[in-house]
Amino acid sequence: MNCGIVVVLYHPDIQHVQSLIDGFIHCEWPIVLVDNSSEKTVLSLSSHCQYFHYPDNVGIAEAQNVGLNYLFENGLSHAVVLDQDSLFTVNMAVDLLAQYHELEQSHKIAALGPSIHCQFTDKVAVGRIQKGRQIDSKVREVKQIIASGMMLSSSAFSTVGNKETGLFIDGVDHEWCWRANKLGFSIFQSLSVCMPHRQGDDRVKVLGVTFKQGAPIRLYYQMRNVLLLARRGYVPLYWKCRHLPAIPLRYIVNRFYFPDGKKRGHYLLKGLADGISAKKGKIHEPSIK
Repeated sequence: MNCGIVVVLYHPDIQHVQSLIDGFIHCEWPIVLVDNSSEKTVLSLSSHCQYFHYPDNVGIAEAQNVGLNYLFENGLSHAVVLDQDSLFTVNMAVDLLAQYHELEQSHKIAALGPSIHCQFTDKVAVGRIQKGRQIDSKVREVKQIIASGMMLSSSAFSTVGNKETGLFIDGVDHEWCWRANKLGFSIFQSLSVCMPHRQGDDRVKVLGVTFKQGAPIRLYYQMRNVLLLARRGYVPLYWKCRHLPAIPLRYIVNRFYFPDGKKRGHYLLKGLADGISAKKGKIHEPSIK
C-alpha cells in the first residue's frame, strides 16, 4: 500500500516504540522516525525504516515536516503521523486508508483521524462545543483532529503547506487543520477506527473543573500559542472564546494548586509576554528549577 508512517520521538519508551515498529514489519509500510532526543534512541530498525536525529530539538512541527516530506518526496501518496506513545495498529492503519480513499471520491479531504478513546476518562472523546457533523455510520466531519493518528495525502499537504514550525509544539495540529479549512478542505474523524490515547501527564479536578496537568514548560507554549493563534481570522471563534477568557483561571490553578507552582507560574507569564510580543520558535532561556 502506498502509505507510510511518521513517528516523532523525544526521550521515548524504547520498548513501546520498538513494538510499534515491529507491528508494521510484515506489511512493509515505510516508517520514518524523527528523534528530538538529546541522545540517539537505540532501536532495531528494518530496511523499511528511516531515522533522523535532531539533538537540539527542532520541535514537533518541524519533526513532522521532515518525516512527511521524506515520504512524499519518495513517492508515497499518503502518510500517518504518530506520537511516540501512540497505540496504533496495522488494522487501524489499513482501515483508515480505505476510508480516506473512499472520502477522496466525494470530498476535498485534507486529513482523517481515528476517534480517540481517552485513557483518563475511559471514554471516547467528543468535542464539548464542536461535536462534528456525521456523514454516515463510519465518519464525521470536524473542525480539527489531533496529530496522533492523523492521515493526510501528499496532494493535500502540498496545497496546505508544512506544519507551522514557529509554534514549535502546542496547537500545531489544529492550526494546520484550520488552515486547510480556509482553503476549502474538510477534516474527518473515523467513527469505526478508535485509538486509545493519553494527552498530558494527568487530569486534576479543581473547583469542579478538570484541568490537564503536563510538564511545566509546556505551559509556555500553550499560553504563547493561544495568543499567537487568537490573532488569526481563520482560527474558529469558538476556540478563541474558550481559551482566551480561561487564561486567568489557568494561571491561578497552575500557580497555586498544582505542584511546582512557581515554575508553572513563571512559564505561563513568560508565555503571556512572548505571545503578546508575537515571538515564535523554541523558548530561549535556561530551564527554571
